[in-house]
Amino acid sequence: MKRLFIAIAIACSTLVMLQSCSTTKNASTGINGGRGTVTGTWVLNNIALEGLPDQAVQGLFGEKSYKCFQGSTWKLTNSGNGSYTLPASSTCGEVMQTIFWSATPAEETFQFKKIFEGDKAKNVTEGYRLVLTQLSKGNMVMKSPIEFGGKTANIVLTFSPATN
Repeated sequence: MKRLFIAIAIACSTLVMLQSCSTTKNASTGINGGRGTVTGTWVLNNIALEGLPDQAVQGLFGEKSYKCFQGSTWKLTNSGNGSYTLPASSTCGEVMQTIFWSATPAEETFQFKKIFEGDKAKNVTEGYRLVLTQLSKGNMVMKSPIEFGGKTANIVLTFSPATN
């Protein structure tokens, strides 16, 4: 009987050891590219609200209305410098804002901070963090999470590469 218990213990130990040595499997995140895939010029084609009524969103990234971002152009250089340009419309004036950005697709993050004239990126402590949910050469989707009604809601930003 004692030998049976020892044999079972050895078998279980072997299984645990083999399991711990097996290769890890990465979860599928929908992120197909690295930071270099984010680099380039993007156009914000669509803005959708998940779990938010339209009137609940007053502004986006410190600008008047999230609707002003529709059709905006985002230039993201490899150095982390960049800008976004909001198109002029009947309700929004044209705005060009310099930013400093970073992205870590493996962690599904995109973040940026506004840089005003005379600012240095290292001295700016406030910014915006978004969840990078899809990334490929032809598509980029980010979500800006917002607390609403005790739940997390999202402003969903869908980009496509700019055609030059």
